[in-house]
Amino acid sequence: MKTQTKLWAVVPAAGSGSRFSKTELKQYQYIQNRTVLEHTVNRLNALDLAGCVLAIGENDNFARTLSFDHKEKLHFCLGGVERVNSVLNALIYLSDIADENDWVLVHDAARPCVTRANLEQLVNSAIKHNQSAILAIPVRDTLKQVRVEHQIEKTVSRELLWQAQTPQIAKLKILKNALETALIDHMTITDEASALEYADFPVQVVQGRSDNIKITYPDDLELAQLILQSQICL
Repeated sequence: MKTQTKLWAVVPAAGSGSRFSKTELKQYQYIQNRTVLEHTVNRLNALDLAGCVLAIGENDNFARTLSFDHKEKLHFCLGGVERVNSVLNALIYLSDIADENDWVLVHDAARPCVTRANLEQLVNSAIKHNQSAILAIPVRDTLKQVRVEHQIEKTVSRELLWQAQTPQIAKLKILKNALETALIDHMTITDEASALEYADFPVQVVQGRSDNIKITYPDDLELAQLILQSQICL
């Protein structure tokens, strides 16, 4: 009898957040009396997860003290120098407790506004088509290709362009192998989909929402607070 696959989540949370602040980590800033990381993980925990792995920094003594929902499902592992290393470390950790065909959602620590409906659409699409998938939104603005001197070279067609978001979902074995292959070949990995693409695995786009923002700069906190407040009414 075939065992039903489980759903896991991975949150790389070991980044330095240099674009946010040289001294503060964006995932530990507070919105509505909770850290960004708590909001993010609690959104994921709205799903029926088998567990959630947080890849944190070596000197991070704060993450384990936070009040996450379903804290019994949380696991912690050591993050890496770059995001891709943190994700791979989490997948290696998962390999000891999960089946290689289980699904894994990888989500940015600083995306606290993803909706449950979007999460469910992403997971359902991946399972239905048996294929890796990501949340993304069509590019809306006119795009310009610019030379070094800040002179416009040409207008780029946006017809086929989408802006990638997270979560991104794939089966454990497939994603782990794709990341390992890309790293061995010294490829630049900006997200999980880029590794899957390099390894010739198909990746489907599921339309996300523009309010699934990633907190990158300090003023993004104010926007995230407004979004979270508005979502209470949804």
